[in-house]
Formats: sequence, C-alpha cells, structure tokens
Amino acid sequence: MHYVYILKCADGDLYIGCTENIDERLNRHNTGQVTTTKPRLPIELVSYFAIPDKYKAFEFEKYLKSGSGRVFINKHFV
Repeated sequence: MHYVYILKCADGDLYIGCTENIDERLNRHNTGQVTTTKPRLPIELVSYFAIPDKYKAFEFEKYLKSGSGRVFINKHFV
C-alpha cells in the first residue's frame, strides 16, 4: 500500500507527500529529519489516502500539488 498524505505546517502552509510507511514517515517529519518541514514544525496530519498501486499514488500526489489539486484540498480539507 502507498499513502499520499497532507500535512499542515506551523507556518500555515500545506505539505503533500507520498510514502509506503505512513507511521515512519510522519515520525521522520515530527523529529525534524525531513529538510523541507524541519523549519516549519510542528506539523499536523490533515488527511491521507491509501492507494494500492504505486504509480497511481504518485500520480495522485502530483495532482494534489497542481493548481486544481490545491483547489480540491482547499474545498474539502481546509
């Protein structure tokens, strides 16, 4: 299973990522091991999506990072 996740950072911005192990990845974010989110701690998990196909998960992550994907996130999750 692959997970596409949305985090809300302390600065109010969102971070979107993809991983095979959501618990381990969130732990890495929370302990400052991820360069992009380290200066933006603490983070909060907004939502995640479990997708069986690796390539579909990466496609969905890419969509969420697009303009229409951001609109989708703001409409449904923020």
